[in-house]
Amino acid sequence: MSDGIDHISSSIGEQVDYQELKSEAPHGAPTGVADNVPLEVKEVTQQLLKHGSIEEAVNPGLFRKAAIHERAIHGALIPLDLTLRLDTHRGIAFLVVAKAASESSEGDQAWSHPLVRRQRLTLEQSLLVAILRQSFMLHEQESGIGHATAKIAIDDLLSQFLTYFDDSGSDARNETRLTNLLDQLKIHGIVSEVDSNREFTIRPIIAHLANAESLSALLRVFKENVSTHKLPESEER
Repeated sequence: MSDGIDHISSSIGEQVDYQELKSEAPHGAPTGVADNVPLEVKEVTQQLLKHGSIEEAVNPGLFRKAAIHERAIHGALIPLDLTLRLDTHRGIAFLVVAKAASESSEGDQAWSHPLVRRQRLTLEQSLLVAILRQSFMLHEQESGIGHATAKIAIDDLLSQFLTYFDDSGSDARNETRLTNLLDQLKIHGIVSEVDSNREFTIRPIIAHLANAESLSALLRVFKENVSTHKLPESEER
């Protein structure tokens, strides 16, 4: 891989890790919510600390509570250096590290948060996030923001996948590689399980993962890199 690809991928990994935050609060751990805070605020805050996000499509009641009590939830999260982001158009509430807390550190090595798990995405995972985000944005352009679930078939994604990844020559191996990567992204809450129709849902959190320009640049540079490496093989044949 070229230094340019590595640099862009590393940057995307940082942005994805910063936005896609999964909390690791142990059961029964204090949440920073005082006893006199309304039960609904506690419920939403604890759910966010446990899972990192709340989707309206999955839990409409809890998402509604998050929207109603947004200010109170912000207040409950202040002692934890966390804050709530609410995307009512796409129907998702999610946690991010408070800006002041993230900027106060002197770099990634110095920064840490006891309730947040940070995992740098690999190059392959970052590339798949870029492909999925492109598909998600195209879906929103066609259907409108938040108007329909963004579903994609494995077969449709595989053809895009092979534009950037080497074809092993075996359909089964190509598909296994793709599904393994999807399983890894599922842990981050980016995609759902593959259903019986060989389709899966791209979760709305992907709209908030990384910078669109950086993702597009990653795809462009990687596609050029793949084309350059494939050219000699074509000439030999």
